[in-house]
Formats: sequence, C-alpha cells, structure tokens
Amino acid sequence: MSESAGIEVRQEEQRRSLGTAAARNLATTTKSVPQMQEISSRWLLRLLPWVHVKGGAYRVNRRLSYSVGDGRITFTNEGAAVRVIPGELCELGLLRGFPDDEVLAALADRFTQAEYEPGQVIVSEGDAVDRVILIAHGKVARIGTGPYGDPVELDVLADGDFLGERALIDDDGDWDFTAKAATACTVLVLDRAAFAEVAENSPDLTRRLAAYRAGRNVPQNDHGEAAIALAAGHSGEPDLPGTFVDYEVSPREYELSVAQTVLRVHTRVADLYNEPMDQVEQQLRLTVEALRERQEHEMINNREFGLLHNADLRQRIHTRTGAPTPDDLDDLLSMVWKNPTFVLAHPKAIAAFGRECSRRGVYPQSVEIMGHHVPAWRGVPIFPCNKIPISKARTTSMMVMRVGEKEQGVVGLHQVGIPDEYQPSLNVRFMGIDEKAIISYLVSAYYSCAVLVPDALGILDNVEIAHGAA
Repeated sequence: MSESAGIEVRQEEQRRSLGTAAARNLATTTKSVPQMQEISSRWLLRLLPWVHVKGGAYRVNRRLSYSVGDGRITFTNEGAAVRVIPGELCELGLLRGFPDDEVLAALADRFTQAEYEPGQVIVSEGDAVDRVILIAHGKVARIGTGPYGDPVELDVLADGDFLGERALIDDDGDWDFTAKAATACTVLVLDRAAFAEVAENSPDLTRRLAAYRAGRNVPQNDHGEAAIALAAGHSGEPDLPGTFVDYEVSPREYELSVAQTVLRVHTRVADLYNEPMDQVEQQLRLTVEALRERQEHEMINNREFGLLHNADLRQRIHTRTGAPTPDDLDDLLSMVWKNPTFVLAHPKAIAAFGRECSRRGVYPQSVEIMGHHVPAWRGVPIFPCNKIPISKARTTSMMVMRVGEKEQGVVGLHQVGIPDEYQPSLNVRFMGIDEKAIISYLVSAYYSCAVLVPDALGILDNVEIAHGAA
C-alpha cells in the first residue's frame, strides 16, 4: 500500500459523521430567479406620464408660429431630420422681401443636410465659393490668416448663422477663410447649381434677388406665435378687436413604434422542469425586461421620435468649458424654466457634475423620489440613465424636461387594451408549436413619446465626463 493511500484510510477512520459533500446530495437547494445585468432603473419609463393613443397615432396640434426676423435663420426638425423654414430664407440679404412662398419652399426643398464632427473642416480657404451653408446647430470657427501669416480665429458662428451667401449671385470668388466645426454641427447646404435651377423657373426671383427685406405684416407675440388681438384697460364702449387662433396646417403626428421578439421554449422544458419555478414565466419575464430596456433606449436615441433628436434646435446649448458645472446646469434649467420636472443624465455625467460641485465647494442636496434618494440641483432631481450615449471623445448630453399633457410637456405614448395584453401596451401572442416541439410566443411592446411644445425639453450638449488633470 502506498503512503498516500494509507493517509486516506487513516482520515476515513477518523471521520465520525456524514460529510457535507455527501449531505448536499439529499438537501434542497435554494435558488434565485434568473438574474440579468442589463436590467436598469429605467427612470424615464417610470417618470413619464403615459397617454393612451387610439388608432396608433398621436397628433400634436400647435398654434401657428412665425419666426421673428432678426438676421438669424430658423429651422424645424422632426427627429434628426432638419429643414429650413422657407420664409426664413428672407433673412439672406439677397432674398429680403421676396414674396413668392412657392419659390422659397422650392429653395428650402433643395437644401441637403450634412453632419460634421468637432475639428472637421467645412470649407477651406482658397476653395471656390459655390454653395451657401446654413448652420442649424453647433458652433463653427472662422479661421483666417493673421498679420504675420499665422492662422487666427476670426469669430465663431452658431445656430442660425450662414456662410457663402454670395455663391447664389456670383460665379466666381474664393473663400477667404477656413470654416471648421468647433462642436458637432448640423448644417444645410444649397449649391449654386440647385439655386440656378429654381431661379430659371421664376422670373420674379431673377429680378428681385437684390431686393431689400420687407417688414412682416403678421403681428407676433414674444414666443414667435401669431398674436391674438386683445383689448385691455379701456373705458366706455370702444370697438373691440376681432380675432381667431390660427393653427399649424401640417401638425406633427407620432406613430407608435414597436419592439418585438419571438420567445421559443421546448415543450419538454415547459412540461418537466417547472418546479420550483415556471420556466415559461421566467423566460417571458427576462424577455419583457429586455424589451423595456430597448424601449427606453429608443425613446431617447431614435432618430425619428427619440428625445435627443426631437429637442428643438433653439433648446440645445453647449457647456461653457466642457465638464458640467453648476453654471451649465443653471443654463439648462433656464431652457425649461416653466416648472421643470427632472433632469436625465448618464451616471458618468452625474459623477462629473459632482466633481465640479466639489471643486467649487458646492454640495447639492438630494431629494427622495419613490423611496430613492437622488441628487438634485435647484430642487430639480437628477436621475441616472445609461441609455444616453457617450461619444468616442468622452462627451455626452444632459436633458431637462417638463412632463404631462396638462403642463404642455413631454409625454409617453402607448395603447392599452390590445389583444393578449401582458402589460400595458405589451402583449404576448401564442404562435403555435412546430414539428420539433418548440413553442413560440410573439412578444411586442408598442410605444413612442412626444414633445408638446418646444420649451418642454432642453438639452445640454458636449458634456465632458473625463477626469481633468490633477
């Protein structure tokens, strides 16, 4: 007998009770339900008021708005798609006072959208001026040559500014500066050839390119909406003004989006392995959690209806120095100053804001919401959301919103009472059993979100989250 075998025999002789390894074979193991790291707090879905949508579509009717002529061009956007308001083209000096709305609309339709990342060159000094560029969103630095031949920053253009107006009337000429994106930029471009095609079909445009800008005859209120005629403080029996409230002719409609998947479970699993947990129920629970996670992601990032893309361009601002400071949060709250409900930010952006507060000796208070203590600024709670993207440059966005139909805010859209409903606006439909004994269920979630008026949502862009140098 070997020495190791003798040691095992002696140990066995010394044991006086049942070992734990053998005992576990007879014990009942306590199990957790299946865990999934993807599940998050999903604060946006929890905090948004949900509106029941009949027929799968929700129309946002607004008063007809007119942009005040101030030398800056105004745009509209549906999701990520940006369009210049045709009448705003009269802000270009050569189109001032031009009265033909059909021609202006034709010009607006000829603009193409382009996106630039920070540091990308939009036009280069010395190249031919062959297009007009409208800055819909972002900052553009104009860089020229200094007195000693060094490049110098001439100025910074931003939302509503434009470049290359002379391209529409001159056939020659070069850019005397370089335009470079200082932040992520969205621009609309109209080249000379496209403008010429429209001009060929409009004698009036050909004759009146140099006409001065005519004053608007449409009265407006401070928000650019068509004014409602009123009288106040009068005495006696004067003639009261007659009025009506005009509406947008083509209001925005939001159709419910869908997230779907097919859940498959083998009948043998469903029949034999349901103790102590129902296998189908657990599979369905995790599938629903994944769909809800995708739903929140789409409600933030979808280019058609997601909040990051549906914020009005005038409701987007940039940080002052990169990292989110208390001053930046004040600026953000001022965008939604009428009863802001909450701020949504990536956890890393919240941490960056906390560092900036600590650096300044400012310590924001927390508030209790649904049993959770969350940080707040000026009494407005700041909730984490890992669906807000972080760019390769380590920048992200923060958003503030006012919610609810009554408050003319942001609302979630869904339709309750759908067939085979499992949760509100989410159903599970049995699809049958195939020849391999696989049970299939179609799981669908229907949802969208809408911004009722522009000042219900504000975005703080270019929020740097990287740690600064010590």
